[in-house]
Amino acid sequence: KGDFPYWNEPQFQQVKDFRPDVVLIKLGTNDSKPQNWAHKAEFVQDYLDLIAELRDHMPKDGKVYVILPVPVTRENFGINPEIMNNEQRLMLFEIIQKSGAEVIDLYTPLMDRPELLADGVHPNEEGWGIMARVISRRIRM
Repeated sequence: KGDFPYWNEPQFQQVKDFRPDVVLIKLGTNDSKPQNWAHKAEFVQDYLDLIAELRDHMPKDGKVYVILPVPVTRENFGINPEIMNNEQRLMLFEIIQKSGAEVIDLYTPLMDRPELLADGVHPNEEGWGIMARVISRRIRM
């Protein structure tokens, strides 16, 4: 739903056809835009449906990781910090709990580092480096 649903993208089918062992899902930032957050009542169920659909195309011992997005330090590009840092974070924890997915937390390592988010939304090179290290460590566990 919203202005760019992954369900409709050819890459979504390609991921399913690939039958991955590991899937990392980092969604939500663009969902906080007004035209997308109009569907907030469906956010949790849509996310759970996405995970279930991917699991149907994975081996039984495959792992799904839900990534908690980086903090949003100010509104920009229509992305709402109040929604991202509070309302949606709670929804993501609900999704993780209900789905049994693993979590990768990119929020905590950057929450006290606003200088790494120059536009308030997107990390700079140092921020990307931190994100890469967090993800790498987590999926190697």
